[in-house]
Amino acid sequence: MHVASNPSFDIVSKVDHQEADNALRQAQKELGTRFDFRDTGAEIDWAGDEAVVIKASTEDRAKAALEVFKEKLIKRDISLKSLDAGEPKPSGKIYRIDCKIVQGIDQEKAKAISKKIRDEGPKGVQAQIQGDQLRVTGKKKDDLQEVIALLKGADLGVALQFTNYR
Repeated sequence: MHVASNPSFDIVSKVDHQEADNALRQAQKELGTRFDFRDTGAEIDWAGDEAVVIKASTEDRAKAALEVFKEKLIKRDISLKSLDAGEPKPSGKIYRIDCKIVQGIDQEKAKAISKKIRDEGPKGVQAQIQGDQLRVTGKKKDDLQEVIALLKGADLGVALQFTNYR
């Protein structure tokens, strides 16, 4: 006898690496062609799988290069909540900005999301933290839709996607 399981979905925070790479390459191209970046040593590159480093001869140009990268991410539908950019730091004769592409939901944010669902979501809906994501289950699909709407309207400081809806 098969017991039908309750409807559920997962809350994840994932960045498509290929799209992030496309954004980075577009930013590199723009830094190479724009007049205001000429002779500023402005560059952007991967520094590992989820890390990006931006360098330029002045703090101002480093910040401008970061803005170019942000524009490219937005064009590729990557939330800026998925970009953790540090402050420009002098490093020898250049300024560098270290950035991280945030993958997954950290424990603190996962707990905050779970609490929000418990406090403001429909009764009978449960959220379980599973590693760097959450599984939400409920008795009715309408309740799950309500939770998705609740989370879409909240600023939880992390880019959320809703997957495996069943």
